[in-house]
Amino acid sequence: MLNFKITSLVFLFFILIFNPSWGTELLLFDNKKFLGCMNCGEYETGSICNEYGNFGSEYNSDSIWNEYGTYGSEYSSNSPWNEYSSSAPKIVDRQGNYYGRFSINIYSGYSQSSDLAKIYNSVDGDLDKVRDIFCK
Repeated sequence: MLNFKITSLVFLFFILIFNPSWGTELLLFDNKKFLGCMNCGEYETGSICNEYGNFGSEYNSDSIWNEYGTYGSEYSSNSPWNEYSSSAPKIVDRQGNYYGRFSINIYSGYSQSSDLAKIYNSVDGDLDKVRDIFCK
């Protein structure tokens, strides 16, 4: 449990200190399909952190938190949870600037991929727990 909390704090530290897009909404897309806002408030409808909204729900087939869906399955090439994927959702801002792919693949171009992978592995791939850590 202590390791879980430490991992959460380390991830938060990296997000706050090393995120070049502080204050910029970061959006997830698969080609032209919107998959949610990754740093919006947890109560915003477009947020991946809103577990009651389309993009944060573990039941929506297009949610990154649905372990059986295209974007949540560890076996899907379009999923952030497939460590070998090069097709995970793209991270862009509203101006079209590209920040890599939201993925646990450390070669995805996303600066926090290794931290995301540590969180994912520390909870044995439980996406509810990953979402809780990522969003809190």
